[in-house]
Amino acid sequence: MTALIIFGLLALLMLTGMPISISLGLTVLTFLFTMTTVPIEAVALKLFTGIEKFEIMAIPFFILAGNFLTHGGVAKRMINFATSMVGHFHGGLALGGVLACALFAAVSGSSPATVVAIGSIMLPAMVKQGYPMKFGVGVIGTSGGLGILIPPSIVMVIYAVSTNTSIGKLFIAGVIPGLLLGLLLLTVTWIVAKKRNYPRLPKASWTMRLRSMRECMWGLFLIVVVIGGIYSGIFTPTEAAAMSAVYAFIVAVFIYKDMKLKDVPKTLLASANMSAMILYIITNAVLFSFLLTSEQIPQELTSWITGLGLGSVGFLIMVNLLLLAAGNFMEPSSILLITAPLLFPMAMQLGIDPIHLGVLMVVNMEIGMITPPVGLNLYVASGISHLGLTETTKACAPWIMVMMAFLMLITYVPAISLWLPNLLFK
Repeated sequence: MTALIIFGLLALLMLTGMPISISLGLTVLTFLFTMTTVPIEAVALKLFTGIEKFEIMAIPFFILAGNFLTHGGVAKRMINFATSMVGHFHGGLALGGVLACALFAAVSGSSPATVVAIGSIMLPAMVKQGYPMKFGVGVIGTSGGLGILIPPSIVMVIYAVSTNTSIGKLFIAGVIPGLLLGLLLLTVTWIVAKKRNYPRLPKASWTMRLRSMRECMWGLFLIVVVIGGIYSGIFTPTEAAAMSAVYAFIVAVFIYKDMKLKDVPKTLLASANMSAMILYIITNAVLFSFLLTSEQIPQELTSWITGLGLGSVGFLIMVNLLLLAAGNFMEPSSILLITAPLLFPMAMQLGIDPIHLGVLMVVNMEIGMITPPVGLNLYVASGISHLGLTETTKACAPWIMVMMAFLMLITYVPAISLWLPNLLFK
């Protein structure tokens, strides 16, 4: 009954159009002041200690690193490299777009940023080459989702903070699923392009390929800084995030020289605004989690689920359905901050690996980014292509089905997520 009151109040506030962060906070305060005797001092203490986590500092640093590289010319260099490698196949520009999204995702950590950076360059070029705009929107809008699966990923950091899971293991666990999804999108795009006889680019010489790879190497080296630093033990994940921000600044300003020093304050301000928004959501989600815990709701739900005898298979189906539904109405950070503290204890009770659960939830968030009515990637792709939201959704629909199939694979073959972290973190 208590759970119904809490979630009903939250749903009611969200239906009024109130931002999710404020809805969470008002739900907590309304319930605490009217239906419990929890002292307000305990709430204030929990609020302070809840966000006093060293790992949270990684979020603004990864955002800053992504903004430095997004506003520089890294995306254009990665596109040149990607098209030089796969442009001679059927649908070469589209294949180059998928590969460029995968590369840029690995340095930005943001899905909408990937769509903006790659799509704003690739979509006009594809239309000029004779590709239908809807095909290009479907390819780029969906491939941009790789931004939250391939590390470094801000969404993975949020899951790790919510569940006290290792950020380093999550990052490593995202590598193989990210590469596998990228390969799957490349394959489907090539099959469609060959069937429809979409144009190819002239085959690039190895000299051109090496030159384009050398030009984008400084940007790609950020992956080595983050993953290599964490795996080798040189940095903690938070320290790796700080190093990635410094490295991205040096690359954008002094090596590529795409960004002037006078542009740095504007980038810092934009990163601060985005970080403040996410941290405000985290702050209210901490309060919401405290309320759920104080009312014993996770424990009650765990007992109820285990009492149903669903087992791990049934539980994972339930998790996917819940997250796919939530992805239609909320953005990934909010979904994870609300659902992870609830689902995590149940998963542990059923013997599901926390890293596997994390990758599974991130893949669900990817699909949520391209499903209406609030899929962020849909709005970004719509803005770039000037197509309506309905047309953009229809354009992405075939690739959404591909990602649903990929979700099933990730859900029931945990080795895809766990093999590499188990190998490296014995």
